[in-house]
Amino acid sequence: MEVPAAADPLALLQRMPMFGGVSRDALAFLRERARAVRVPAGEYFFREGDRGGSAFVLERGRALAVKAFAGGELPLLELGQGDCFGEVALLDLGTRSGSVRALEDCAALELSSRALHALSRPHLDQFALVYMNLGRELSRRLRRADERLFQAKAELGEPAVSGYEFSVD
Repeated sequence: MEVPAAADPLALLQRMPMFGGVSRDALAFLRERARAVRVPAGEYFFREGDRGGSAFVLERGRALAVKAFAGGELPLLELGQGDCFGEVALLDLGTRSGSVRALEDCAALELSSRALHALSRPHLDQFALVYMNLGRELSRRLRRADERLFQAKAELGEPAVSGYEFSVD
């Protein structure tokens, strides 16, 4: 079932952790600079190894984040309306660590690092807030990944620590 677009074009962004507490003016500024993207079912938003530099906000449809493994793709996470993906590229501008494939016809907003950095001129405080939110969200993910890695190592009877596999704070 297709979810209708929100009557308020900023409502979707306001519900996202990345934009928590960000003013409507700053969100409108970002939305004006975002690129509307349509990806048909079966096609990719991006592929593992592609150069990064933008994040996507899924407005409609479902997608699947996958990682290349043993000659195929290992599913990681199903994405739906309001989910954001690719945001690590806003921080490191590195290559994509996985792929995202549309499970059904999708509509998304693509927010480039250039558009996000443009926010710093008129709204420096809001720009800083977005990056703080990004840092918090990525820290939450790192904590979950650390816990899963620890549990997997414990189940395999491997030493829990070797090098810098875990973050400890």
